[in-house]
Amino acid sequence: MGDAVEPSPSPAAVRWLRRLTIDFSPLRESRDYRSIFIGQLISLVGRQITVVAVPYQVYLLSHSSLAVGSLGLVQLIPYVLCSLVAGTVADRIDRRILLLWTQVLLAGCSVLFMAGALAGHPPLWFVYAVAAVAAGISAVDQPARAAAIPNMVKRSQLAGALSLNFALYQTGALAGPAVGGLVIARVGLPVAYGIDVLTFGAAVVAVFLISPQIPSGRRQESPLQALLGGFAYLRQIPVVMGGYALDLNAMILSLPRALFPAMALSVYHVGPAGLGLLYAAPGVGAVVGSFLSGFIRHLRHPGRAVLFAVIGWGVSITIFGLLTIALPLALVFLAVAGGCDAISAIARSTIQQTIAPDRLRGRLSAVGSMVVVGGPYLGDVRAGAVGTALSPEIATVLGGAMCLAGCAVVPLAVPQLWSFDITAEHALGGGE
Repeated sequence: MGDAVEPSPSPAAVRWLRRLTIDFSPLRESRDYRSIFIGQLISLVGRQITVVAVPYQVYLLSHSSLAVGSLGLVQLIPYVLCSLVAGTVADRIDRRILLLWTQVLLAGCSVLFMAGALAGHPPLWFVYAVAAVAAGISAVDQPARAAAIPNMVKRSQLAGALSLNFALYQTGALAGPAVGGLVIARVGLPVAYGIDVLTFGAAVVAVFLISPQIPSGRRQESPLQALLGGFAYLRQIPVVMGGYALDLNAMILSLPRALFPAMALSVYHVGPAGLGLLYAAPGVGAVVGSFLSGFIRHLRHPGRAVLFAVIGWGVSITIFGLLTIALPLALVFLAVAGGCDAISAIARSTIQQTIAPDRLRGRLSAVGSMVVVGGPYLGDVRAGAVGTALSPEIATVLGGAMCLAGCAVVPLAVPQLWSFDITAEHALGGGE
């Protein structure tokens, strides 16, 4: 008998799979995008180790979830202040030069963290101060990076590039905390910070290799006029504002990450290694969600995807808060929440980057960055305060419930979130 011939997938199944999965063509076809992607992937692993190390160090120094949550407030203020000017700067100078400077300065902040850890028990204000400076530098880095991407790829590849970028970040968010927890447990905080310093080298080399990223359509206007012009344009696109509102609703009201150190040490009793798993679990789901986000580029109404994804986040966080006696199952629901967050973020970014002309991308990306980063910082403050006053479990469940309530309010206040049609002629004005 001859060998059995395996049936080939049907054309319909192949088409369905292609619509569902992420588009890898930006990596194949764009040298600049490929370079910055690989460098940032390496750097993000080290950066996410620091994301675990800093709150863990604060908790060891203070034994307080409120002190951990206060990190969010310490980082929020410089992030917002720097974001107000960062977008304007990113729309006026070569974004490549800007990215080179931010990578070097962020590496310097990690050197300071490492020096403080080597000293043994640095004062809490020192950790807060370095975290604040790093947040301000990140506020400059993010809009420059986001605004550069649409010019590195074809218009038809933009949704794929944004999906890949989010998958990149979440892969770092997955690997970094998991590795960070093990590194902290085995060899301590100084080595954890040292790894972050070394991985920044890859980011510097990658940015150096890309072509100049000079904004098109630059205007000879004052910085204040440029800033006000960005906000004026933002008011003309309510679907983007509605997406921001939903994201702030989810992050401020229900993000539980400030509670992770207390939950790892006092609820689950799993130590630094378990803490790394709590931080990494949303990244697992986000990576999966990113790779299954190909359908977003085919959506006519991507605002609806944002709404349903945030509802999924709220439900998952609520269930996570109820499962404090079963860590493995709780991690599953954290992963589901991360997947929902990925879909929401990619759909929001696709809407904004499709609409925005290049001359405004830095400023609009800066506002988006304030929302994406500032919301979680405020969420850390809320979670830390409520967790200290009540308990980590109650703070998590209450936050998830409030997020779901917000999902009922935002679409009523911003109906364009539901009705926006990205295929309409007025929605295709990007790239000017």
